[in-house]
Amino acid sequence: MRYMITYDWMETLRNTNQWLGATALSFASYPIFAMTPNPALQWMAAWGEVTERTFQRIVTKPDWGIESITGEDGRDHLINVETVIERPFGNLIHFDVLGRGEMDRRVLLVAPMSGHYATLLRSTVRSLLPDCEVYVTDWHNARDIPVSAGKFDVEDYTLYLSEFMRELGSDLHVIAVCQPAPLTLAATALLAEVDPDAQPRSLILIGGPINPDATPTDVTDFGRRVTMGQLEETMIQRVGFKYKGVGRLVYPGLLQLSSFMSMNAERHGKAFLDQIQRVSRGEASDHDPHNKFYDEYLAVMDMPAEFYLSTVERIFKGLEIAHNAFTVEGRHVDIGAITKVAVMTVEGAKDDISAPGQCIAALDLLTGLPDDRKASHLEPEAGHYGIFAGRSWRNNIRPLVLDFIDANSEEPAKRNRTSPRKKKAAKKTEAA
Repeated sequence: MRYMITYDWMETLRNTNQWLGATALSFASYPIFAMTPNPALQWMAAWGEVTERTFQRIVTKPDWGIESITGEDGRDHLINVETVIERPFGNLIHFDVLGRGEMDRRVLLVAPMSGHYATLLRSTVRSLLPDCEVYVTDWHNARDIPVSAGKFDVEDYTLYLSEFMRELGSDLHVIAVCQPAPLTLAATALLAEVDPDAQPRSLILIGGPINPDATPTDVTDFGRRVTMGQLEETMIQRVGFKYKGVGRLVYPGLLQLSSFMSMNAERHGKAFLDQIQRVSRGEASDHDPHNKFYDEYLAVMDMPAEFYLSTVERIFKGLEIAHNAFTVEGRHVDIGAITKVAVMTVEGAKDDISAPGQCIAALDLLTGLPDDRKASHLEPEAGHYGIFAGRSWRNNIRPLVLDFIDANSEEPAKRNRTSPRKKKAAKKTEAA
């Protein structure tokens, strides 16, 4: 009961702050105050607007917001997000581009279950859609999953991934971003042993902690310092009566968000103060850079307690993937069983979450895979976010990933990529 009271108390504090923001905005915006303009009231209204939006976004699942793309034919094609497989803890979804034939490249993008929704990969999905048939793992918020659905830990996560790969068939290329990299590697190895025909053609691991001890960071140091008992006592709570998952043990999104923000508290604090100033001066907009970033960053989801605790215990503390000792339902999953799937690792030189060395460790575990089917890339100026969603991804990493997919397809995929407009203009000028 204590864990449930704490959960509801945090939700009460969030509601209170949202209400305070809305109240300050309403009061300071009262029309009669316009007769005698007061900078203090303008600042109060701005504080209220930013505060209300901030605490409201925490419990709001963002929309994908990908309505259409421009095809090779020059036409705009609408996007329909359809569910391929529906499961209690997560669905397999497909971004169907209406009016376009199926693309040669079929990609499964494995989203993290690490506090944020799969929509964190929105820009990654958008960048791949013109060239690929894109499928994504859309994980559910644990607070909305009834206790009757049972547990969900790292083994269940691995089984979900293997089921999704089976559904999509062998003519598939898998991209795992950050946290799911080690479990995606394990799911591929599991298929190599139990259902070889269902293995994907290639596996791209981006910034994942295959071996967290290879290059320690603040994240791995925290996992070493804290005992499992301390984590369970301080991080795990029961969902309150407001949601369908009432009674389920979770690592609450609010706690996760506080951990994220404490790592760069000064930078976040300055960002919010600057935004209040912009709002007070009338320089902010609904989709300005601040709101665009924080609308996604602040939207957090509760994580099943079993998944969080087993991830820390088995992936970070026990190093089961790093030592090739991972088991699923009592069966040892041998990473060396992967002999046909081409594997590529991508790391960012400035990644302070999954530092360089942690992800490339996967290649040493692939003892049965020929060296000519292994590849790695280190992006010099990229941080953690940049290697899958920033400029580094768009300009450097994405082309390498598409080339790797093409090189490991049964038949070379047709080049449907559109050159940037500036390059086209340059070519016309040269021709002239």
